[in-house]
Amino acid sequence: MDRRHWRATRHQYIERHSGAVRDERLYGDSLVAFLYADLHERAPALYRWATSAAASRLLAWLNYDSMLGSRAAGVRAFLAVCGVDLAECVEPAERLDTARKLFERQIRYWDCRPMSEDPSVVASPADARVLVGPLCDVSPPCLKGKFFDLDDLVGRDRAPWRAAFEGGDFAILRLTPDKYHYNHVPVDGRVVDFYEIPGGYHSCNPGAVVSVVTPHSKNRRVVTILETDLSGASAVGTVAMIEVAALMVGDICQRYSADRYTAPQPVRPGMWLKKGAPKSLFRPGGSTVVLLFQRRRVSFAEDIVANMRRADVESRLSHGLGQPVAETDVAVRSELARSVGRP
Repeated sequence: MDRRHWRATRHQYIERHSGAVRDERLYGDSLVAFLYADLHERAPALYRWATSAAASRLLAWLNYDSMLGSRAAGVRAFLAVCGVDLAECVEPAERLDTARKLFERQIRYWDCRPMSEDPSVVASPADARVLVGPLCDVSPPCLKGKFFDLDDLVGRDRAPWRAAFEGGDFAILRLTPDKYHYNHVPVDGRVVDFYEIPGGYHSCNPGAVVSVVTPHSKNRRVVTILETDLSGASAVGTVAMIEVAALMVGDICQRYSADRYTAPQPVRPGMWLKKGAPKSLFRPGGSTVVLLFQRRRVSFAEDIVANMRRADVESRLSHGLGQPVAETDVAVRSELARSVGRP
């Protein structure tokens, strides 16, 4: 997709509670178009630097920590444009006076992000725009081959996990810069593995995604493997929660809190994680969470599946993949899928 066509193509998503089609405001779109439609082809060395950790930290500082990026007037303008509801926040609105404080805000999720009490429900780990699909190639759209390579995503030295998820299912949840940036635990279970995989810092802008093959398995990521076939757990088999860094997201801070946001602690093997509890924080900007499920262990919510095939949504993903591919905007802790029982 060349830069002129990129800028001419808008990106829409589906609002879950109403089914309405909404236009997405793509923050930093000119910069991302320049990186992926110009530098990628004309200056590959500069492009590699622009998607490096050093460049990502510099861009984050310029946008969120510099005098320009931290001005209260700029923060208020951003709030007005994207409609962030500060009434949800734990901190009083007047304390959220810099861009970084805004992006790292905590919310009263126990009040404003209700979660089903049904133990069979898999909860969305983030306020995000979601796509779901199979890890096999039996039905279009075959998104996993464009968004990630399974072997690279979980790590080529982790053969047991590659085997565990072969033929299973996935969910890709894209956080836009205006979103609440804590990730929550999608299921009840015990951590059986936890590790980091180094990588780059590609943008999660939809135009960038269709320009770069398997971007999520090229970026830096943190992998948490949860076992849920245990007493008191969610009974959906082994689940991978993969937190993917992106352009201007330099840190993925693990800060699990069983009780609201109190006593945060790093995630480690052997820990029991409670569904719906805060697990980590992206600092700052937009990024992605990928969930992997074993074969025939979950059934995704019907509205999310139906929305993906809607042809009335103008999506850069549809344009890049040549078939309808529409995201649904979901709330953290809302229903993403359900257990279909043990095999």
